[in-house]
Formats: sequence, C-alpha cells, structure tokens
Amino acid sequence: MADAATNSALAGRHIVVTRPAGQAAHLAEALAELGAHPVLFPVLAIEDLDDTTPLLDAAIRLDQYDWAMFVSPNAVDKALAVILARRQWPESVRVATVGKSSEQALARHGIRDVVAPQQRFDSEALLALPEFADVAGRRVVIFRGDGGRDLFGDTLKARGAEVDYVTCYRRGMPATDPAPLLKLWSEGRLDALTVTSSEGLRNLCDMVGKLGQGWLKRTPTFVPHARIAAQARALGLHEVIETGPADAGLLAGLLEYFSHS
Repeated sequence: MADAATNSALAGRHIVVTRPAGQAAHLAEALAELGAHPVLFPVLAIEDLDDTTPLLDAAIRLDQYDWAMFVSPNAVDKALAVILARRQWPESVRVATVGKSSEQALARHGIRDVVAPQQRFDSEALLALPEFADVAGRRVVIFRGDGGRDLFGDTLKARGAEVDYVTCYRRGMPATDPAPLLKLWSEGRLDALTVTSSEGLRNLCDMVGKLGQGWLKRTPTFVPHARIAAQARALGLHEVIETGPADAGLLAGLLEYFSHS
C-alpha cells in the first residue's frame, strides 16, 4: 500500500473534500491511501428538524402509498430513524432512490428490495425506468431535505400519480473556518477540490469570501454530475472536471487528471 501511495499521481497533493461532516470519511480514506492529503471542509450542514410531526404522520399513513422515494442517504437515515422506531416498513410499499450511497443506507436499515438506476444517478435516470412509466392513480411519498428539486414529483404528477413530499432534515451552511484553505491557496499547495452538491458549491463560494473566490476560480474542481458542473461554470470556475458518479468516479477523475498534469 505504501508503494502504491508513493507512486500514485495523487501523492502529496492537497485535495479538498466538501462532503458534510460524518459523510466524508470514505473519500478521505481513499485519497489518503493514494498518498494524497485530504482536506476536510464541509460545505453543507445536515440538521435535524425541530418538528418531526410530518414524519410521524407519514409513518402512520405509510400503508396508503404505493411508492416511497428517498432522495439521498440523509433522507434515508433521517426519515427511517423516526419511522422504524414506531413501526416496521410495510411490504406493500415499494422503495426507490438514486445512487449507490442511498441504496447502502437503505440496506443498513434492512430495506434491500430497492428500485434505482444503475448507470446515471439522478431523478432523470430514475424516471426513465419502466417502473415509473405508468403511474396513473399511484400514490407516492418523497422523503427529502427542505427545498430540493421537484422534477421527480412533478413528472410523476404529470403522469397521473398523487405525490406527497415529507421534509425530514434541514440543510444549512456550516460555520467552517476557511483559514486552512486560504493558507494552502496562498502557499500554492491546494491542488484540487471535490464538490458533490450544487447548493454546497454555492455555500463554498460564500464561505471562502472574495479572496478565496479568486483562487477557487482557478483551482481544478471535480464534480460527479453535469448539473453541478453547470453551476460551477455559472459561478465563474475556470477548470471544472465532470467525473463518473460517487466516490469511485471522483477518484478515477482525479487520478486521470493528475497523471497527465
């Protein structure tokens, strides 16, 4: 492992991981194994709701639904912590999600029969699956954070489904001190950033301030989805590298880039 790290294209490089606190370990460990110096800088805070009444109501009414869709691992963990403390998951309610991390989160809660896209991990890919082609008259509940995209629900409504949204957590901007990033940038030692959320990217721009934004725009930024890439370019970032999905895609993109730089 030491030889692999020494010979890696990422050896010695400082790479920022912006996943929320508690969700960055896997990517950070993988980077460290490749000889990189992961810099943890969470740009999203995942916060519990003050009022869980909507989640409790959803637990009571769960049998009325045909489908439950979880938009993220956070939605899985926050919703099921409340629901499964009060009842078992009903076998009649099918479960859908987008992304391997969400599937893994569901499996940790004992839910393994999950419909999810296997190539591209977004709402568009989920909507393209045959299970959602004919949903007229079906009832669907979508568990998500505050706000978020309405594409999945709106499209199902247009196809004749009844859709309810249940908010199960809040997203916020953490009070992360940008000084370590600014120091690395000033020393010319911040090599790349990984960003996995459009909202997180907007937070990042605010958190590093005017000084940091100048450096940020010139730093290679690796993102696992075209939507985040478009947001990055709209914010003025000059070098945006779209990778494959999830941590594996980010790592592959980083290795490919730095092996040629």
